[in-house]
Amino acid sequence: MPRYPHRLDSDGPHNPFPGIKVLERKLGHAIPHRLGSNEGLDMPHRALRERFGDAVTEHVYGYGDAEALGVRERLSRQQHIALENLLVDAGADSLIALALRTVAEPGTTVVATAGTYPTFGYFARGHGAEVIEIPYRQAPGLLAPDLEALADAAHREKARLVYLANPDNPSGHLHTHADITALRERLPESCWLLLDEAYGDFRDDSRDDALSSNLSQALPGVIRLRTLSKAHGLAGLRIGYAIAEPWVLALMMKARIHYAVSTLTQAMAETVLDHPEETRAHIAAVKARRERLAEHFSALGAEVLPSATNFVALRLKSAEQATRIQQTLLSEGKLIARPGHPDIANLLRITAVEDALVPGRLATLEAALREG
Repeated sequence: MPRYPHRLDSDGPHNPFPGIKVLERKLGHAIPHRLGSNEGLDMPHRALRERFGDAVTEHVYGYGDAEALGVRERLSRQQHIALENLLVDAGADSLIALALRTVAEPGTTVVATAGTYPTFGYFARGHGAEVIEIPYRQAPGLLAPDLEALADAAHREKARLVYLANPDNPSGHLHTHADITALRERLPESCWLLLDEAYGDFRDDSRDDALSSNLSQALPGVIRLRTLSKAHGLAGLRIGYAIAEPWVLALMMKARIHYAVSTLTQAMAETVLDHPEETRAHIAAVKARRERLAEHFSALGAEVLPSATNFVALRLKSAEQATRIQQTLLSEGKLIARPGHPDIANLLRITAVEDALVPGRLATLEAALREG
C-alpha cells in the first residue's frame, strides 16, 4: 500500500466547521435561522446587486457546502464515477498541493518529467520535497513522458510520489489507459501516482464506452485530478475534482481547506454541469480548431506535435528562435506560451481558440516558419 504520513493514521483531526449544508444533511432538516455562524448575513450588498443582480448576490452571504455535494452528484451521474470516489476543491492546482500535503511530508522525494506542468514542481519544492526530474522521450513527431524511466527513478530514489500529466502539458502527448495501468504496476508499492488529467476532456478516445468506464474508476495507489477550467470554461472560478478510493479521500479531507470552493462557484459549476450539451459542443469546436491549427502550421513546415488537449505545440529548431518569436508576438500584444525548462524551451504552445485562427493574427510566427 502507498505510504502516507503517520499523523493521518488516527481518527482525527476532525473539521471543526463542517458547515450548514453538511449539518442539515446530518440532521435531515433545514436550518433556516442561522444565528450562530458569524457570517455577514444582513449585509445589504447594494453595489453587488446593482452590478450582478439578486440571483448572483444571494450566493455570497454564507460559506459554501464543504462537501460540494451538488457538484459531486452531477459529476457522478454524468461520468459514472461513484460519489464516494469524488472530492471537489479549488481547481487542479489546489488539488496538486492538497495531494502533496496529504501523502508526501517535507523531506520525501517525488518524481516528474523535466519540463512538464511546472506548477507541480513549484508546489513540491515549496512543500519541502526533493524533486527528481526525468527527461522526455524525444524523437521526430514525439515528445512524451518516459514512463519506464519514471518508474525506474521511483525505485532508485525511493520516491513517495510520481507525477504524470496525461494528456501532457505542454507536449499534448496522450498515454493510453493500458500505459497508465502498466506504469502503476511498475511503481513501488509504497509510491503514489498523481495523475493529472486536466486535459482529459479533449482526448479523441474519450467517447469510447469501454475506455470511459476505465476513466471513471478509482485506481489503487492513484490520485486522479481533473478540472472544470478547460472544457467547462470556469478557470476564473477555481474548481476541480479528485478521483480516488474513499480512504484516500478521507486522508485528503484531513488536510483540506474546507471552504476553499465558494458558494457562488459551486452554484455556477452546477449550472454549467446541468447543461452538458453546451460543454460537448464546446469540446467539439475546440477539437476542430485544434486540427485546423495543426494543418495550417504543418503546411508552413512546422513540426506540430500530436495533441489530445485544447492546444497545439510546435517544436522549433532552437530555444533562441522560439524565444525571439514569443517576445516579438508579446510586444504586439499576442501571448503564446513557451516552456521555461531548458530541455523543451524550443516549444511554442498555442491554444485552439478562434482568435488564433484569425488571418494575420500570428503573422510573425508564420513568417519565421516560412523563412525556416
